[in-house]
Amino acid sequence: MSIRQLFRMGMVTVALLGALPAAATTQLRVDLSQLSRDSDTVIHGVVRRVESRWSGDGRRIVTDVEVEVKEPLKGQPGNTVLVTQPGGQVGDIGQVVHGLASFKTGEEVVIFLRKRGTQAFRLSGEAQGKYQVQRDAAGKPAMAVPEPTEALLLDPVTRQPTTAVEKPRTLAELKAAIRAALTEPTP
Repeated sequence: MSIRQLFRMGMVTVALLGALPAAATTQLRVDLSQLSRDSDTVIHGVVRRVESRWSGDGRRIVTDVEVEVKEPLKGQPGNTVLVTQPGGQVGDIGQVVHGLASFKTGEEVVIFLRKRGTQAFRLSGEAQGKYQVQRDAAGKPAMAVPEPTEALLLDPVTRQPTTAVEKPRTLAELKAAIRAALTEPTP
């Protein structure tokens, strides 16, 4: 093969690879009703601690999020819950897992949780399982804003990419929708 043919083959390969979509985290989109039903626990609370650490085997970084429960909306979580998720930063070393929610100390949240062992939880639906509660000084009703996600969301039926996402709503509307979902018959 001549150098010219090798060059052409290389250019064709580069062009074909450039046409492929970039790798991204993909998740099935979960609506609020399904999220409510599929979760073991749903709480309205305040983040009290966010701390990253090495996993027990020393191979990964995980982040523990301790949340003080203001109101249980499903389940019997106790006064606090511990949410553990992959990724975080310990010293100069960090691990990023796309599609997960981020937490800040003092942040007010509504979170949908699945049991993970006897003491810990993980978010249901990854970032889709977190709403940030935003309050304004003017006395307007508190808003529940869904966590943005970097993940590519797929429609659960067609498995095609979708742009449909949950919209912000008042905290009272969110709680009412969760309670309504929990009383609906399972489809």
